[in-house]
Amino acid sequence: MKIALIAHDKKKESIINFSISYRHILKEHELFATGTTGKKIAEATGLDIHRFKSGPLGGDQQIGAKISENEMDLVIFFKDPLTAQPHEPDISALMRLCDVYEIPLVTNLAGAEVMIRALEAGFFSWRTIARDEA
Repeated sequence: MKIALIAHDKKKESIINFSISYRHILKEHELFATGTTGKKIAEATGLDIHRFKSGPLGGDQQIGAKISENEMDLVIFFKDPLTAQPHEPDISALMRLCDVYEIPLVTNLAGAEVMIRALEAGFFSWRTIARDEA
């Protein structure tokens, strides 16, 4: 599966800890991330991660392009709901694309833990079929 990992500044520590905890699952998949998040996760875990630009510089849009081409299977996006983001329209567009193309999207640690366990259990085989039919 192709998994995007994104986190706002105040949530980077949480996504790093999540990635360390679930490294054994994530290492079996193709990982993508926005710039700084990807760098920090790779440094902490040794995971191979394709890095896009940082979110405010277009990284969210680059991931959105992958979604629109049916080249992303899951988005884990640790959002900071308490801080205004200067690139909020890009974030909204990314989330809308997940809805349009039926890409699972989780925006917090609790959802990410449920989703990663579902991934581990093999509940995402439908994405392989969806990708093949596109």
